[in-house]
Amino acid sequence: MRSALIALAFISLSLGACSNSTKDKAVKKKEYKYYCVMHPEIGSDKPGVCSKCGMQMVERDADK
Repeated sequence: MRSALIALAFISLSLGACSNSTKDKAVKKKEYKYYCVMHPEIGSDKPGVCSKCGMQMVERDADK
């Protein structure tokens, strides 16, 4: 009984790891033209201010 529970836990963890790696490959981040220096995950296609801290967003370099 104990070995069956261990095997079930191992299989569950293995399947969970496989599904996460598939999701990561399918998700593509959008590259915004403007971003917050303090919060790079916050971006916009137009100039403005960060919704988290209110700092002015800066233009992303074209070569990056």
